[in-house]
Amino acid sequence: MKRVLVAEDEAAIREFVVINLRHSGYDVVQASDGAQALAEYEAAEGRFDLALLDVMMPEVDGLEVCRRLREQNSRIGIIILTARTQEMDKVTGLLTGADDYITKPFSPSELMARVDAVYRRVTVNAPKPVQNTAQDVLISGEFRLDLRNRSLVKNGQRTELTQTEFQIMEFFFSNSSQALSRAQILRHVWNHESMADEKIIDVNVRRLRMKIEPNPSVPKHIATVWGVGYQWNP
Repeated sequence: MKRVLVAEDEAAIREFVVINLRHSGYDVVQASDGAQALAEYEAAEGRFDLALLDVMMPEVDGLEVCRRLREQNSRIGIIILTARTQEMDKVTGLLTGADDYITKPFSPSELMARVDAVYRRVTVNAPKPVQNTAQDVLISGEFRLDLRNRSLVKNGQRTELTQTEFQIMEFFFSNSSQALSRAQILRHVWNHESMADEKIIDVNVRRLRMKIEPNPSVPKHIATVWGVGYQWNP
C-alpha cells in the first residue's frame, strides 16, 4: 500500500489533498499541525513512503518536521507545501531534506504529478536484498556508489543520501568528467512528467557539496560549468 503522511493546518486544503490522494490509491494519515505529524510518524514506526508538509503550521512548522523526518529516514519522499511568496522557504525546505515542493494554490493534476513522481523515485530506488555483484557498484576515484543498497562510501566512510541525491550522484558517476546541463539532470532524476524547475538541481547540488566536498565553497568534485550546469570530477 502506498502510504502518505499529510500535515496541513488549513482544513479545506488538507481535505482537498487527502481526497485526491485517496482517489489515486494512496493510504493517507492526516495531521493538523507539526507536532501531531511527528506523533503520527512515531506511532506508525516510520512506515510511510511519502510525507506532504505545509511550511506554516502551529506547534512545529513544516521545515522542522522535514528536518526531523529526514534525520530518521533517508528514504522517505518529502514534499513541502508553500505559498507563492515563500521563496526562501522552498530553498530552505530542499536544503533541509525535501525532495520537491508544491506552490499553493495547486490543481489536482499538479499535486498528483508531483506526488507520483516522488513515489516512483522512492520505490524504484528501494534497496534490494540481493548479494552485490560487480555491476551493482560504481567506482569513481575515492568514491564507491552501491546501486543495491543505495549507499555512497568515500574512503571507507559511508555518507547518507536522500533518494534524490542518490539519483543525481548515479547520473554524475555514469557521466564522469562530462558537463551536464540542469535540464539533463532534471529529466534524468525527475523525469519528463515532473513540473519541477531547475532551481531544485542547484539546491540539491549545494546539499551534496556539503556532504562530500572537503571545502563546499570551493568544490573539487562537483564543479559548476558556467552557462551549462555541473560536472563530476573524481
